[in-house]
Amino acid sequence: MLDFLTRRTIGAIITLCVVIAAVFAATRLSGDAMDYLLPPGTDAATRAAMVQQLGLDQPIWVQFFQFVRGLLSGDFGLSLYERRPVADIYAERLPNTLILFAYALFFSIAVGVPLGIVAALKRGKGIGSIIMGVAFIGYATPNFVLAILMILVFSLRLHWFPSSGSATPLHFVMPALVLSALMVAEILRFTRNAMLDVMSQDYIRTARAKGLPKLLVIGKHALRNAAIPVVTIISLQVAGMVGRCVLVEAVFATKGIGDLVVYAAIGRDYPVLQFGVIFIASLVVITSVVIDVIYALIDPRVKVAAS
Repeated sequence: MLDFLTRRTIGAIITLCVVIAAVFAATRLSGDAMDYLLPPGTDAATRAAMVQQLGLDQPIWVQFFQFVRGLLSGDFGLSLYERRPVADIYAERLPNTLILFAYALFFSIAVGVPLGIVAALKRGKGIGSIIMGVAFIGYATPNFVLAILMILVFSLRLHWFPSSGSATPLHFVMPALVLSALMVAEILRFTRNAMLDVMSQDYIRTARAKGLPKLLVIGKHALRNAAIPVVTIISLQVAGMVGRCVLVEAVFATKGIGDLVVYAAIGRDYPVLQFGVIFIASLVVITSVVIDVIYALIDPRVKVAAS
């Protein structure tokens, strides 16, 4: 297991190194920050002085070396607009995104997996059809439509939840539900398909023939063997959720890192944008490593195949 984890960790580090280099190059190629930072009509002398002050007049390889050195030392630079440390800016926004992310992930798994199991066991019956119909609605409804609908119904009409902000846990309920809608549909469908495939296997019929309790057959034999595709789709949805956070945070004004990254990209705020993309990439890579470990714990054959 240690050897398996070591290989996955080394692969993750290499991936992050490639991402860091690509992000630095892409931000510099996306446009000149001075075109957005300075007002129109700024004279050349003022522009040159600002470029020199921000260190953008140095050769690109020198800027990259300073950027990497700052990452290793924990100095992520200053925002070109706010002139504050990037770490401080993200420290203010990150808790809101993590809370929203945790709520949505917990709700997606807690609802999607049980409903998928029920849909598989009740295939061809009314309850199974209703569950799959709800899943298709989750697929078909865009996030922004669902967000506006929930604001109109649960905030403006029923007054159950606040429509925007991040002051209390109630502020995150509607954003989390909107963010998790697609995840619930995906997890439900994959859980159902995986369970249907496993339930038709010979060892399941053997377990039933031996007189084992139904809950034991489903929980120990069926669900564990159906877990790998379910874990896979959860990991993919975690990666996709980061992108969907941008829209949800914008609609509900939760002040997370999603809209911060978008505004940094529009304004060519290199330090803020670089840190945001690297943070999101790190989250995806770490999730991938964790999922690989879960694979190995669920099915020991994964470690053997990797070897």
